[in-house]
Amino acid sequence: MSTPIQNRYEFIVLFDVENGNPNGDPDAGNMPRIDPETGHGIVTDVCLKRKIRNYVETVKGDAPGYKIYIKDNVPLNTSDKTAYTYLGIDEKNVKDVKKKNPDLDRDIRNFMYENFFDIRTFGAVMVTFVKSALNCGQVRGPVQLGFARSIDPIVPQEITITRVAITTEEDAERKETEMGRKHIIPYALYRVEGFVSANLAQKSTNFSEEDLSLLWEAIINMFEHDRSAARGKMAVRELIVFKHESVLGNAPAHKLFEAVSIKRIDPSVPARKYADYSVSVDTDSLPAGVECIRMI
Repeated sequence: MSTPIQNRYEFIVLFDVENGNPNGDPDAGNMPRIDPETGHGIVTDVCLKRKIRNYVETVKGDAPGYKIYIKDNVPLNTSDKTAYTYLGIDEKNVKDVKKKNPDLDRDIRNFMYENFFDIRTFGAVMVTFVKSALNCGQVRGPVQLGFARSIDPIVPQEITITRVAITTEEDAERKETEMGRKHIIPYALYRVEGFVSANLAQKSTNFSEEDLSLLWEAIINMFEHDRSAARGKMAVRELIVFKHESVLGNAPAHKLFEAVSIKRIDPSVPARKYADYSVSVDTDSLPAGVECIRMI
């Protein structure tokens, strides 16, 4: 078993979108998510974790220790059953087995985080009592993300499009094209803040240095293998990491986040590219025991 990480981290990711919809809101006709009070764009943590999971699955496949628990077209119970199968447990008799083995819950939980990267990283609630007695417990992951928020207010646009592929034969007899709509943001730069707890890694999932390196790699490349016409051109522009000397940390996270400043170079014209912004880190203000690493 790998040794869990020994240092606490905070990090900031800057990513942008050009002529695309980074995260549609199903409650608003799939328009880009937006803060109605400020007009700033929002991308949920769930959306970003999906990109990270997809990258790890792409590069690791089903390699031992790197399976993905929350994945497309795979019911959670299917993954839960792998622990029961490995430990030779019949879910119909699991209550009787647990009475004989009080450590069984721990063994099941340990199997899950040792074999599934996203459980080891983000944690998971692996309890599904609907039509199933499977219960793999609950794991609190050491890595957490907030919502991404655009640096400036966004202006979503609804683009009308046409297509020559008619849906039905009846429609084809009376028209040559059909109309559709597409929601885009011409350009926006987003900022998301994240946390890596060495304390939880040691107490909960044994999240290791190898896992951490894969996480950084996945964040940097999370849009490179997940292209979509709807999302336009998206790219990670900065990964700024704050590394603490200790397990519990040497400074409050918000103080470190305040050291990163993003400003428009010319506020009089709309931003349309990353070069329209200036990103700086006030390393002189960093507390003792904290190192800033700009990975991009």
